[in-house]
Amino acid sequence: MELDAAILSRIQFAFTVSFHIIFPAMTIGLATAIAIWEGLWLKTRNPVYFQLAKFWIKPFAVTFGMGVVSGIVLSYEFGTNFSRFSEITGAVLGPLMAYEVLTAFFLEAGFLGVMLFGWQRVGEKLHFFSTCVVALGTWISAFWIIVANSWMQTPAGYALVDGRFEVASWMEVIFNPSMPYRLTHMLLAAMLSATFLVGGVSAWYLYQGRDRAFGRKGLSMALWAALLLAPVQAIVGDFHGLNVKEHQPIKVAAMEGIWPETERGAPLLLFAVPDMEAETNHFEIAIPKLASLILTHEPDGELQGLKSVPADERPYVPLVFYSFRIMVGLGVLMIGAALWGLWLRRKNGRFESRPFQWLMMLMIPSGVISTLAGWYVAEVGRQPWLVHGLVRTMEVVSPLPAERVLFSLTLFVLTYSLLFCVYLYFMAKLVRKGPPDMARLEQHMIGIKAPGFALAWVKKMQHDVVEN
Repeated sequence: MELDAAILSRIQFAFTVSFHIIFPAMTIGLATAIAIWEGLWLKTRNPVYFQLAKFWIKPFAVTFGMGVVSGIVLSYEFGTNFSRFSEITGAVLGPLMAYEVLTAFFLEAGFLGVMLFGWQRVGEKLHFFSTCVVALGTWISAFWIIVANSWMQTPAGYALVDGRFEVASWMEVIFNPSMPYRLTHMLLAAMLSATFLVGGVSAWYLYQGRDRAFGRKGLSMALWAALLLAPVQAIVGDFHGLNVKEHQPIKVAAMEGIWPETERGAPLLLFAVPDMEAETNHFEIAIPKLASLILTHEPDGELQGLKSVPADERPYVPLVFYSFRIMVGLGVLMIGAALWGLWLRRKNGRFESRPFQWLMMLMIPSGVISTLAGWYVAEVGRQPWLVHGLVRTMEVVSPLPAERVLFSLTLFVLTYSLLFCVYLYFMAKLVRKGPPDMARLEQHMIGIKAPGFALAWVKKMQHDVVEN
């Protein structure tokens, strides 16, 4: 079988970006959670909040490092594997990437060191400020990345000059039609990813019968967050779906498995096997008219189908169809877990149910998996377009020898697999070690012994300089 360099380049980018998104999906939420815990500790002086912040800052640091390293690769792939794309969209996307560096990266680089290593070197208010700035930096980073990606989904504010995109209005580029929905959806997904990571690990401590105060507080806060965030995510997802229906109807058709040119009273398919060759579905399990009701708010509402466009303008339907159901299914499971937790809270407030603890442990990767599934829906669903309706993906792939792309793809798979195993090993090691005990925390209270120690150290240095 002859190798296709274009397909290999697309597989390589899909693999590397899928690997990368795992880590921002957790660090955005973890940074926010750490800031909340530290703020609660400063307000209440409850040492369990301080214990939570101190423990989770190490998994955050490891995850943040993986995200930075894996993210750098993506920028280079634009130039190496999609050089024509960089050439024609550089005037729009280049500045957006630069804005991320100038805002988010500079904020994070300036205050991350204080957040990680400044516990005994700065006062408590300055440390809390640094933690908040790092959390803000992760949100700003997400903002610019979503702006760039949303512009590719729903391009606006541009002018085509000699086959290249130029900016006509930065406000329209940044606040393009899908950006607000996609940004909110992604930030909520990141919060939920961290929520179920914290909740699952906390449940593991309760299951093991160790660090019970730490585990109970962490699980309790995670369940409150899930009870709020998961239903809100469902509502935001509905608004996002309506936006996609307006601007990318073929993506919606692939998500729902709708083949006729138009269909009224379209059913919601719980399961089916899409057949792209026969242009139909097999083994359908459906709820009549529910898809139309959700997407048009009318049971007999009309939806555009896949046959309304030529076959070469349709995405790969099975991947979009199943990814959408994985995302929605996990979202429903999150709501169910949050409601079960609420019932246990009202019953005795101790979360001692073994089945519930097992469920929360199994749900640890649910946020990341649903985020990945959502991104597959978004990115595969817009194919064959890279800039929707304007630039086809296959038109902008670099003319590279297929053997070289296969070689680099193989190296990425091997290297990233090794890195991921190392990451999981260290994360598991941190969890097994557990949170710092209270006696040790008393020796590391920020803002109590630290300023005096730092001042004495500076004075000693000044004295040594004078003596010498």
